[in-house]
Amino acid sequence: MSTRERGRRQAPPDAGAGELAGAEAGAGTLVIAGGTVIDPARGFIGPADVVIEDGRIKALDTTGRARRAAARTIDAGGLHVVPGLIDMHVHLREPGFEYKETIRSGTAAAVAGGFTSVACMANTDPVNDNGAVTSYILDRARVAGAAEVFPIGAVSVGLRGEQLAEIGEMREAGIVAVSDDGRPVADGALMRRALEYCGMFGMAVIAHEEDPLLAAHGVMNEGVTALRLGLKGIPAAAEEVMVARDLALAELTGGHLHVAHVSTGRAVDLIRAARQRGVRVTAEASCHHLWLTEDAVAGYNTNAKMNPPLRTAADVAAVRAAVADGTVEVIASDHAPHHRDEKDVEFDAAAMGVVGLETTLPLVLRLVRENVLGLSDAIARLTTGPARILGIERGTLGVGAIANVTVIDTRRRWTVDPQAFRSKSRNTPFAGWEMEGRAVLTLVEGRVVYEDADAAVGDGAGPERRGARA
Repeated sequence: MSTRERGRRQAPPDAGAGELAGAEAGAGTLVIAGGTVIDPARGFIGPADVVIEDGRIKALDTTGRARRAAARTIDAGGLHVVPGLIDMHVHLREPGFEYKETIRSGTAAAVAGGFTSVACMANTDPVNDNGAVTSYILDRARVAGAAEVFPIGAVSVGLRGEQLAEIGEMREAGIVAVSDDGRPVADGALMRRALEYCGMFGMAVIAHEEDPLLAAHGVMNEGVTALRLGLKGIPAAAEEVMVARDLALAELTGGHLHVAHVSTGRAVDLIRAARQRGVRVTAEASCHHLWLTEDAVAGYNTNAKMNPPLRTAADVAAVRAAVADGTVEVIASDHAPHHRDEKDVEFDAAAMGVVGLETTLPLVLRLVRENVLGLSDAIARLTTGPARILGIERGTLGVGAIANVTVIDTRRRWTVDPQAFRSKSRNTPFAGWEMEGRAVLTLVEGRVVYEDADAAVGDGAGPERRGARA
C-alpha cells in the first residue's frame, strides 16, 4: 500500500465535533480517502474521507480538506469503506485443537475476510468454562495481533449440561456471552438458571437449538434426500421444539436468548412471533443456510455436513425472508475448521462443520445483488447487529470509535480456492464458486492488518482501474 506524506494544515473550526465536516490532520493522521462510506449505525451512506488518529475515528470528512493535510492517505476511490466487520460465531479451536486451527491462523483468516472482530465459542480443550481459559484466549489473541477476539464462555462446566460454569468469573476475565454451542442445553432448569444469571450481567445466552433425543445421531436433514442416500436424518422438529422451549424460558425470565444458526422456517416463525410479543430474543443465520439445501449432500459430500444440517429450499427461503425483515439481524460464518482426516472419511463418520470466515462477505454481497437485502442492511447484519447483541462498542465509524475499518471492492471477481485460505482448514462447501466482492484492506485500531496484494489500494488506484462504484 502506498501512502502520501502531507504537510499540516489548519482545519475549519467545527473539525472533530462529530459532524460530517472537515478535520484537522496532523503527523499521526491516516485518511482513507475517496471511498463510499456506509455506516449503518449512523444511517450514513455517501462519499466521505475517514480520518483516523491514535487508533480512533477522528472524523468523517466530506470537504476533502483532511486528505490534503494528512500524514498518510489511502486512496479508496471506487471502493466502499465500512465499519470493521464482526463475526459473532467462530470456532478458533485453541486451546486443545491446534491441528485444526489456532488463534493466529483463525484471526488471519478473519482479517482476510474483512472481519476485524470475532467472538469465539467455548468448545476448546480445556473448555472455556473459567476465567483462566478466557484470559489465555485473550493473551493469545493479543500476541497474534490480527482481528480482535471476544471470547464466549461455556454455559455449563465442561459443556456437560449439568451445572453452570463460572460465569461471573469469566465475565470479569472478558467473555461477552455464554454458549455450549455444539451441544444443546438439554436440561430446561439449567437453561432457565443461565438466562436468569446472565441477565444480571447483561449478557446473552447463545443457544444451539437441538433436542438430542430427536436428533439421535442423525447426520443430515430428515427427508427424501436422506432416504435416497440411506443416511439417518435430523428432523426440523429437533430444532423447533428447543426454540419453543427456550423462547418460553426467555419470556419467563426476561433473559436475552440468542438463537444460533437458525435453519428452519418454523423456527423463524416462532422467533418472529416471540419478538412481536416482546420476548428478548435475537437470532443469526449462517451463510450455508442461506445458500445451500440438503441437495448439497449428494455424492456424500462431507463438506456439506454441518449441524444444524442443510435443510430444504423452503427453509432457505424462510431464513432469507427473516434476514430481510430483521427477524434475524445477524449473519455469521459459524466457522468450524476440521482437519482433512476428519472430513475425508465416510459420511456417517465425518466431523460436522465448515469454514466460513473467508467466504461470508462475498456471499452476503450476493444477497444484495439478488435484492434480498440492501447494501446498508447487509453491512448492518455484519456490524451493528452483532455489536449490539454482544454489547461491544464496535461496528461504527462514529467519531471516537475504535478505528476498525474494512474496505470492500464490491466488483472484485474471484474464485474460491480452499488452498489459498489463511485458515489451517479447507472444509468449505463453496470451493470453486465464482464470487464477486471481497475485502481488500482491513484495519484494526487504525493498523493495516490485511491488504489484498492484487487490489492496488493506494495512490493512483482510482475508479478507472476498478470500475465505477456499485
